[in-house]
Amino acid sequence: MQKRTVFLSFLTILFSATAFAQMGGGRPSPAASATCDLGGGKTVKTDYSSPRMKGRKIYGELVPFGEVWRTGANDATTFVTSADVIVGGKVVPAGSYTIFTVPAAGKWTLIINKKTGEWGIPYKYESDELARVDMNVSKLPSPVENFTIGYGKSGSGCTLRVDWETTRASVDISAK
Repeated sequence: MQKRTVFLSFLTILFSATAFAQMGGGRPSPAASATCDLGGGKTVKTDYSSPRMKGRKIYGELVPFGEVWRTGANDATTFVTSADVIVGGKVVPAGSYTIFTVPAAGKWTLIINKKTGEWGIPYKYESDELARVDMNVSKLPSPVENFTIGYGKSGSGCTLRVDWETTRASVDISAK
């Protein structure tokens, strides 16, 4: 009887730990999401993991300049659009994509990739790229501890914003 109780206790702990892990619990970079409503039922949604600064120097050290970055942590960041959109001047058909960035001191590049479901690194998906677009880079007035992707309304569309440390990289998105 005692062996059975120990075995059942073990199974309970195992299933609880598995469920916790599947919900993203215990990850130092929790899941986050941002959505842009372009009007007329057209939306863009981004799912990502949000790392923390934790006193580290981010750009140029933790995230090297000139190298492809998964733009967050853990799984690669997703970019899902319900309609054809224009991102930084490039047409992106409705669908599911992965986004990466190439940060640099004064210029960032956004990569929209057709491959989905991959872990964020290493980047080996050049042949699946749909587009590369330039992003605007600006300095934030104060440091941002939590890596954040957000959308702000701008004209007839939205601006995708990537904020962390003291840097904001952004690009305009509109319905086609």
